Amino acid sequence: MVSKRQKTEIIGTFGSNANDTGKAEVQIALLTTNIANLTEHLAIHKKDITSRRSLLKKVAQRRHLLNFLLKKDVERYKAIIEKLGIRK
Repeated sequence: MVSKRQKTEIIGTFGSNANDTGKAEVQIALLTTNIANLTEHLAIHKKDITSRRSLLKKVAQRRHLLNFLLKKDVERYKAIIEKLGIRK
């Protein structure tokens, strides 16, 4: 789970202001942070099926947002991929 401080930092980095949580880049960055946290959790707790399911849901949600951003604006898509280091 992302702490409130981390969340405000991410929103400040990827959003245009502190209340800009609807932007696709902000949502993708928050999901990426959540995915990283869940991945660490599942490395320790291998049999936690509920967390594994929520990880898969978050990955799918991020994938949908990335597809939306790719269709809408390719430059923003490339920028967010590079900033977050999602792909090579």
